[in-house]
Amino acid sequence: MKLLSPAISRLARLRMWRIEAWMNNPAAAQREVLQDLVTTAQYTQFGQQYGFERLFSVRDFKNTVPVHEYDDLKPHIQKMMEGAENILWPTPVTWFAKSSGTTSDKSKFIPVSEESLKDGHYRAAKDVLTLYYNNFPASDLLTGKGLVIGGSHNVNQLNEEIQFGDLSAVLMQNAPFWSSWIRTPDLSIALMEEWESKIEKLARSTIPEHITSISGVPTWTLVLFRRILEITGKSSISEVWPHLELYLHGGVSFVPYREQFEQIIGKPINYLEMYNASEGFFAAQDKPGEDGMLLFADHGIFYEFMPLEEYGKPFPHTVGLQKVETGRNYALVISTNGGLWRYIVGDTIRFTSLSPYRIRVSGRIKHFINAFGEELIVDNSDKAIATACEQTGAIVNEYTAAPVYFSATGNGAHEWLIEFEKEPADLNGFIYELDTALKNLNSDYEAKRHKNIALRMPFVRPVARGTFHKWLQQKGKLGGQHKVPRLSNDRTLVEEILSL
Repeated sequence: MKLLSPAISRLARLRMWRIEAWMNNPAAAQREVLQDLVTTAQYTQFGQQYGFERLFSVRDFKNTVPVHEYDDLKPHIQKMMEGAENILWPTPVTWFAKSSGTTSDKSKFIPVSEESLKDGHYRAAKDVLTLYYNNFPASDLLTGKGLVIGGSHNVNQLNEEIQFGDLSAVLMQNAPFWSSWIRTPDLSIALMEEWESKIEKLARSTIPEHITSISGVPTWTLVLFRRILEITGKSSISEVWPHLELYLHGGVSFVPYREQFEQIIGKPINYLEMYNASEGFFAAQDKPGEDGMLLFADHGIFYEFMPLEEYGKPFPHTVGLQKVETGRNYALVISTNGGLWRYIVGDTIRFTSLSPYRIRVSGRIKHFINAFGEELIVDNSDKAIATACEQTGAIVNEYTAAPVYFSATGNGAHEWLIEFEKEPADLNGFIYELDTALKNLNSDYEAKRHKNIALRMPFVRPVARGTFHKWLQQKGKLGGQHKVPRLSNDRTLVEEILSL
């Protein structure tokens, strides 16, 4: 395999021209994507309902097709899951990615067509590899195996032809046979549903492997790392896997976890953020250390960007790439080659660069605190937690925050439930640094904190280790891509966790 590395590096560089073509002309690439989507789906039930054969411009498309949330498309998706064809997309859809909401017990089932796998997820994965080798031409990445953490698998009993699992399970089940040569663990372990047993088997099966890269949600990756060190008696992961060079992460902000990863791995490696959701592979870092991920403009997805103040309106206004601004929060709206049409993903993003177009996930549409006009988003809270940790030496595993409402005895505040890996020596000092960082990051929060008029100092309540794990387990959301909501605009989640 060592001899293959230079050849793979050359092949990656040869592929760069394809990436540069849509990087340099993203608006043209997007117009072509939309035209292909509309033309391909014009004879579907959905396409005939909205007259796709008469839509010849982006303006026509936006004026004709309404913006949808999952519940709007759910009746169509339900028909597809029962075996009906030509509903949202013309080719047979036999796989669905199960995407469970973080605050709801209901699951979403996202159609995954052959086109969305081939021209979306897998093509984007190749582009990530190409970009990585372009930056690190001497890399030995493919001389070893990639450890993939995540996935579970169920069979939908409504129709023997229809199957579903979380996204990583769908991708692994449909991957070409040769991918098993460069991936670990075996599918029998990778697709286990019970996560506590899965971590044990993951650890014991992968310790002897030649691991060069790891991909997975940070929380579960850390759990695996700690178990591996317990089993081996080693002091760092680099002693177990000396050739580890890359960690691919996504799903949650890596900011609160980076220090823990650097300590437990024990040597410098490369970190690469990806934005790969059940609905599609949207973006990935194209430059190490760059603030933002390159938006993938030619992968079967047409993007629109909805200013947050438009969310909830009957006919919300969206903008295309030519009219976006840096530093502004947008809700992501997509149309895909899996049959999602003007679909609100639920994430909020910000553009960090317009040439090329790079984005950063700033939060969720429904994950924020705005009880007092402070407009606190997850991007603020993640950075503030990281700053407070840096200033006090603390390490945070998990956290969530919610408002404390006005009462007869005092005005409002934010209550933070924090699970520390390493508690600060002075909790009040940590609270001060957290509050100060939030003021520096968010002018609305700073204004509401002025002289404690609307908001008092935040309350921080340390919770026992394993509390958030227990909450996820209670909700049936242990493992995979499931994660704890960072911010809530009401106290439901906080009260549930406190009751534990």
